Amino acid sequence: MSGGHDRLSARFAACRAQSRAALVTFVTAGDPDLSVSAQVLRALVANGADIVELGMPFTDPMADGPAIQRGNIRSLGSGTRLRDVLAMVADFRREDDVTPIILMGYFNPILAYGPARFAADARAAGLDGAIVVDLPPEEADELVPALTEQGLHLVRLATPTTDGARLPTVLSGASGFLYYVAVAGITGAGSASVADIAAAVARLKAATDLPIAVGFGVRTPQQAAAIAVHADAVVVGSAIVDAIGDAAEARANDIPARVGTIVAGLAAAVRAARHQGA
Repeated sequence: MSGGHDRLSARFAACRAQSRAALVTFVTAGDPDLSVSAQVLRALVANGADIVELGMPFTDPMADGPAIQRGNIRSLGSGTRLRDVLAMVADFRREDDVTPIILMGYFNPILAYGPARFAADARAAGLDGAIVVDLPPEEADELVPALTEQGLHLVRLATPTTDGARLPTVLSGASGFLYYVAVAGITGAGSASVADIAAAVARLKAATDLPIAVGFGVRTPQQAAAIAVHADAVVVGSAIVDAIGDAAEARANDIPARVGTIVAGLAAAVRAARHQGA
């Protein structure tokens, strides 16, 4: 909603018009360093990412598996701070004012930055919202008003254990889309069956008009395509972060190109899978 329009709603509407799901890609900002990360961001979009989740590097990413933990370590090791992430987004916005970008991470860096200051600076940078994985609705009072005042989305998480009694609380104040964590546990760990995901998406759609994005455990074009038939968006993170890590470890200088190849394959698969809900 920053920049005078709601990029996220516009992007989901465009995907619906094409009878397809959106591809959401996650990378940790500043991984392996800010310069390469800025190139990776552009490679994601150039190769078909519809929406980008940028991870805020944090010392204790407890919901994340080894791949994203290592991405956080690489980013922090290169000196990345939250203000650097915002500056990277602001620079990207000079050439792309339509691709939605969501910050994803933990509340501690936002609290240290100051929720009101964070929301104002996030909007100024051209961000579209935030996913704060360790901030339950009952404890979000410090952040929600600040984001709302700046016209930013707060994307909530639902899991396989989010029952009918809990779901209204999760949906209260949620906007942009609902992120369904398909596997209970950390990122990159296992994957859910397509039948289970289809049933979960149907249950969530009965409770909200928000688009449903499915992530956690999605690594291959085949998995992404199978989920894209049912969900409004498919989220892929660990597979991309793993590729960045492997390339960084090998001191390769073609990280953006490697990322682009992965994303192009995912994007082609998602676009070929006709979305039943469209």
